[in-house]
Amino acid sequence: MAAHTVMAADNPQVKFQTSAGEFVVELYPDKAPKTVENFLQYVKDKHYNGTIFHRVIANFMIQGGGYDSKYVERPTRAPVVHEGREALAAGGPRNTVGTLAMARTNDPQSATAQFFINVQDNAFLDPVLIPPGDPVPRFEYQGQVYKDTPRAALLNSPQLFGYTVFGKVIKGLDVVMKIKSTPTGAGGPFRSDVPQTPIIINSATVAK
Repeated sequence: MAAHTVMAADNPQVKFQTSAGEFVVELYPDKAPKTVENFLQYVKDKHYNGTIFHRVIANFMIQGGGYDSKYVERPTRAPVVHEGREALAAGGPRNTVGTLAMARTNDPQSATAQFFINVQDNAFLDPVLIPPGDPVPRFEYQGQVYKDTPRAALLNSPQLFGYTVFGKVIKGLDVVMKIKSTPTGAGGPFRSDVPQTPIIINSATVAK
């Protein structure tokens, strides 16, 4: 425990100043190095300044970092490699309340700048660790048992990738909870889940 505490002292932190208040996230480069590096580069490039939380679901998560207040999508760099399983295998956190994860499309390798903060424990978003062996002698998923499955088939199965958790809110979780409770509806190109009073990220800065 003491060793982890020492390590945590070196973890980078990012402060978000939003129209709903301030919160701080701690990042885990020892668990998801490429993801953290990617995220910090967007922070340093001021990509998040002036973006909104465009998707807020009270019993699920709040998502932002992709659109400005006029719903114009910000340009991004190439996607970052998916590190969900590696992070989890290294002892990283699951998708629990207050954790920070990368948003993506149905393609597991599509995460760029958008992120989400879990406001509920969302175990169904967790990466699935594949047991040893090739073929894998026994694998259970969502109540079904698969026997003697080629390892590559499991490793490349899109629904088993989950979402890469790479940080956690360490200060201002009450602000995140305030954001999740904001009334939502249609906005811009989205038919639902958009805060009716825009929640704007005024700035995201490296705090340490």
